[in-house]
Amino acid sequence: MTDAEATPEADAAVASGGGDSGGGDEGYRGVFGAFPYAARASESLTFKSYVLVGGLAAALLTLLFTLALVTLFGATAQARFSIVRAFYVIVALGAVAPTISPVLLVARSRRRGTPGRPGYELGLALAGYLFLASLYLGLVAALPETFVLDGETVARPPPSGVFAPLIAVLYDLPRLFGLVIPVAAALLVPLVHYLRR
Repeated sequence: MTDAEATPEADAAVASGGGDSGGGDEGYRGVFGAFPYAARASESLTFKSYVLVGGLAAALLTLLFTLALVTLFGATAQARFSIVRAFYVIVALGAVAPTISPVLLVARSRRRGTPGRPGYELGLALAGYLFLASLYLGLVAALPETFVLDGETVARPPPSGVFAPLIAVLYDLPRLFGLVIPVAAALLVPLVHYLRR
């Protein structure tokens, strides 16, 4: 654009970040761009911290499930279709999607100029943190009394430390709660979005 072509509207668009610099309606592109965009746009320090923690957790979960899936493909190379493979993919999506959902929801609402009611971003951040905690709680609840590790039968560790009473309660729950706890926590993310948007 030459000086002769410049207009007040164009100047305003550039100043507000609406040009090619990546602001305005083009504030982010895809999932990866949503994280820095949401962190910059949010006014909640708790949410900003969740952008970092949730992003690292999502990256770690993706890496773990990818490595597990590669190992599984090697073990089931002869099978044309494996239900176990499909189950791994579903579990991976079920773990990663609720982890990144708070960030994507805030990024979308900020880009549209509808940041929601007071406490919207804080509520989503807390729901995200609760879901991450539920993954650990669900894993503990699903842990059998004995399991095979590197070809050896290992007993689950006895409850100890500050959280020993909680771990003991989780051990006593039916193993199905290893799935129920994360699913219930995951449902809080859309619930908070619906109530506070």
